[in-house]
Amino acid sequence: MGSMFRSEEVALVQLFLPTSAAYTCVSQLGELGLVEFRDLNASVSAFQRRFVGDVRRCEELEKTFLFLQEEVRRAGQVLSPPEGRLPAPPPRDLLRIQEETDRLAQELRDVRGNQQSLRGQLHQLRLHAAVLGQGHSPPVAATHTDGPLERSPLLQPPGGPHQDLRINFVAGAVERSKAAALERLLWRACRGFLIASFQEMEQQPEDPVTGEPVTWMTFLISYWGEQIGQKIRKITDCFRCAVFPYAEHEEGRLGALQQLQQQSHELQEVLGETERFLSQVLARVQRLLPPWQVQVRKMKAVYLALNQCSVSATHKCLIAEGWCAIRDLPAVQQALQDSSSEAGVSAVVHRIPCREVPPTLIRTNRFTASFQGIVDAYGVGRYQEVNPAPYTIITFPFLFAVMFGDVGHGLLMFLFALAMVLAENRPAVKSAQNEIWQTFFSGRYLLLLMGLFSVYTGFIYNECFSRATTIFPSGWSVAAMAIQSDWSDEFLAQHPMLTLDPNVTGVFLGPYPFGIDPIWSLAVNHLSFLNSFKMKMSVILGVTHMTFGVVLGVFNHVPTNRALFRGQEAVQSALVVLALVMVPVLLLGTPLFLRWRHRGRSQRKPAGRQPVEAGGWRESGREEEDKTRMLDSSDASVAGWGSDEEKAGCSEDGAGAEFVLSEVLMHQAIHTIEFCLGCISNTASYLRLWALSLAHAQLSEVLWAMVMRSGLGLGRKLGVAAVALVPVFAAFAVLTVAILLVMEGLSAFLHALRLHWVEFQNKFYAGTGYKLSPFTFASEEG
Repeated sequence: MGSMFRSEEVALVQLFLPTSAAYTCVSQLGELGLVEFRDLNASVSAFQRRFVGDVRRCEELEKTFLFLQEEVRRAGQVLSPPEGRLPAPPPRDLLRIQEETDRLAQELRDVRGNQQSLRGQLHQLRLHAAVLGQGHSPPVAATHTDGPLERSPLLQPPGGPHQDLRINFVAGAVERSKAAALERLLWRACRGFLIASFQEMEQQPEDPVTGEPVTWMTFLISYWGEQIGQKIRKITDCFRCAVFPYAEHEEGRLGALQQLQQQSHELQEVLGETERFLSQVLARVQRLLPPWQVQVRKMKAVYLALNQCSVSATHKCLIAEGWCAIRDLPAVQQALQDSSSEAGVSAVVHRIPCREVPPTLIRTNRFTASFQGIVDAYGVGRYQEVNPAPYTIITFPFLFAVMFGDVGHGLLMFLFALAMVLAENRPAVKSAQNEIWQTFFSGRYLLLLMGLFSVYTGFIYNECFSRATTIFPSGWSVAAMAIQSDWSDEFLAQHPMLTLDPNVTGVFLGPYPFGIDPIWSLAVNHLSFLNSFKMKMSVILGVTHMTFGVVLGVFNHVPTNRALFRGQEAVQSALVVLALVMVPVLLLGTPLFLRWRHRGRSQRKPAGRQPVEAGGWRESGREEEDKTRMLDSSDASVAGWGSDEEKAGCSEDGAGAEFVLSEVLMHQAIHTIEFCLGCISNTASYLRLWALSLAHAQLSEVLWAMVMRSGLGLGRKLGVAAVALVPVFAAFAVLTVAILLVMEGLSAFLHALRLHWVEFQNKFYAGTGYKLSPFTFASEEG
């Protein structure tokens, strides 16, 4: 938890990885997740790097994996995550995985192709059987009237010119959506020289591709003449109709129907065997694909990291650079030694000096992650900048509770968050995909403290669903006032409003032990009293909160990596001096310090570095001197000084640049005026604590008066209180959750967020850094 108060100390390290063990070393670093690699080949395109071929092979495998995954999903099955942690496989296993994957993919393609072919054949057999099985009786006469030519009789009388023509048939099936258009086009194109009969199939067959049931209609067309027959066949082909042979005699149709049923039965048996084999192949895919996906993703990540390394002149090792926390360096060195022990040459890691500002590393756990997320949403802190998150753990829920104070509402929020905390380890809860649920679940500990603090402030305000509770006896006595003031019946009748005088002996017995006295809920000046109380409280809390932020800003100007509470004497002395000098320090402190530092730089001579083998550098002097030089190179960010003063006072090189004191004084004067004016405006901004607290209390009072109080009175009139209160209480509960918990809670949350970001954190927190993003396999395992 000590690192939460300030980002951890991070150093730039150089790693020498033997070529034979480089893959194993980087793989082990990925499992640890402690080093952020820097790209040493930024000027080299991605297609010219050393391991681009291996990356492409992994990407080709991932494409095959997507095909296999889609086939599993198509079969209505799911892939279960692999059990345990799987390390990145050795490079020699990539060929084995690729061969087995290709074999599985080819088997699936073949089986799927056979299945589609068999389903298509079975579909055609069923359509043919339906055409032969359904009876089609041609109409006696044509009744279609589409023109003068179509009113002529369809059949010529016996002995006419067409008495020798033979009647032919075209039978088949068409989708229902196309049947009407087909019938209309046939009639118009053939000028009525046909008889068409359409019937809907009794049993709707499944589509062989999608498996969904499709409505089909069978048709039987009788016609005369070869030219008419050619037109009919072309039209049915255009409509993608399934056309089948149709015997003229019923005996021939029955024989063909029996043969079709036998073929259909045989095809169903073959299709069943094919589907059983397909299930076996899919079972193998379900068993092998999840671990392969994780392993190949890790392998690809290793090769991408290796592509960021440079090759030594002798081609015997790879050189990598990266950021790493100083406390993790022993673990990194041990991991590299274990990974390279079989290669005969041990991998080496050592610190190197750097003028760049290191990334920010703040470790969190499941409790502090949500509070750190609030701070990081404003901006990631600079390296070694004071972190507001530990203080936000207390101040954010408290300021929220000041605006949301109610025992009942806070208890509901606390119980909701407590339920999420108790169920946080259940797989179903963690794997829920609902975005709103994920937002609440990630902030469960924040909601827990917000609800708990709201219960506390609710007791202070003495409000529980807008009702006051009498936990302790009231500090006011009406009896003493009545006895000593001789209140008579006539006096009470003439004075509907009574005033309790605390100067009368026995009327005011002393302050209420905890919170606001419940008698104020009966007073006429209740709102006036709370208005004054909460407004003054908001100003006091705001000044205290901002003063605490100013005090925290002092630690940004002390170059130390120790915890906040070490060296208490120095801190107390600094606070006393700050309280005495105040504005002069704000105006002159920064310019004088920059001038002194500029003079020190001009007199200091940089220490040399001695070259060592393998392209590295050996740091001269003691390790502490190197650390001091590293910090001095970027002390503008480490010590917390603003960039404006630094640019006005000296250039980035800083060694022999001209120092302009007048420009620094001008910038500091602007910042001093801005700070003083900001203190006034920021203090006024804390009045939102007063406004939202009153608004929440009054809205809760209105909801009680309009719903519950009306319902209780209605129940007495009707004499069915139990029945009448059921819908009333249901409406009160729904409105309480929707308005007072969700809407009012969100409003108080946003205002508390603004108070922390604008009024509190701007006193000491710049948030202009960037996070340390170590190379890790955590995302590949998800």
